[in-house]
Amino acid sequence: MSADPLTPAVSDRICKHMNDDHAEAVLAYARHYGGVEAPVAARMLAVRPELMELEVDGACVEVRFDHTLTDSEDAHRTLVSMLRAMPQA
Repeated sequence: MSADPLTPAVSDRICKHMNDDHAEAVLAYARHYGGVEAPVAARMLAVRPELMELEVDGACVEVRFDHTLTDSEDAHRTLVSMLRAMPQA
């Protein structure tokens, strides 16, 4: 399966999947990378080549990636890598 360009439609698909199936990971991104000490609710709003945009407790939080994402596969690998890099609670 080939990777898709990181279009707004692909971003929407990634966000829906993360919000529906990995809500705890989105909270973890907000806490660890977004610097929100005790987030209660977090939703992924967009994944762009440079950053992910989250809504955390009603506020917009941007989390920059360590490189510019090239496509949907790069987004997947990067999001998984970021999650694995966090200290385990």
